[in-house]
Amino acid sequence: MTPDTIISVFLGIGLAASVGFRVFLPLFALSLAAYLGAWDLNDNWQWIGSLAALLTLGVATLVEIFAYFIPWVDNALDSIAIPLAGIAGTAVMVSTVANLDPVVTWSLAIIAGGGTATAIKGANAAGRMTSTATTGGMANPIVSTIETGTAVVVSTASILVPPIAAILVIIILVIIFRIYRKLRPKAK
Repeated sequence: MTPDTIISVFLGIGLAASVGFRVFLPLFALSLAAYLGAWDLNDNWQWIGSLAALLTLGVATLVEIFAYFIPWVDNALDSIAIPLAGIAGTAVMVSTVANLDPVVTWSLAIIAGGGTATAIKGANAAGRMTSTATTGGMANPIVSTIETGTAVVVSTASILVPPIAAILVIIILVIIFRIYRKLRPKAK
C-alpha cells in the first residue's frame, strides 16, 4: 500500500465515523473539500465536488442539525438514520479510497465504512432513547450538540489530518464499547 492509499483509508474511516453522528455533515465536508480542490475523489465520485452537490448537502446538513434539536423528532430521525448511516459510511469510504482493487475497495467500504457508521449511529440512537426515557427529551438537545460537535471535529480532522481522525475513531469506538459493557445486564 502506498502512503496515499493509507491516507485515503484514514480519511474514509474518519468520515464514516462522523456519519455515525450526523449523516449529511461529513458528506457536506467532503463535498466542500472536493469543491475547493483540497481533496481528490475517485473518478466516479467527482459529482460530490460539484456546486449542486455542495448546496444540496449544505441544506440537508442544516435541516438535519436543527431537526435533532426537536425532542421526539430526533428519535424518529434515528430510526431512518441508522440504515442511512450504513449507506453513507460505505459511500464516503468508496469515494475516497485510492489505488486499491475494486473488490478490496468495496469490501473495505462496506465493512470499515458502513460498519463503523452503523455502529456509532446505533450507539447514539440508544443513548438518545435513554436520554428521552430518563429526561422526557429535555436533555436531548445537549446530546445533539455533543453529537454535532463530534461530527464537526472528526470530519475536519479527517480532511485536514486523516491519521489523527483514525486515532479519534479508535478512541470513540473504545468509549462506546466501554459504555456498552457497563450498561448490559450482568449474567448471574
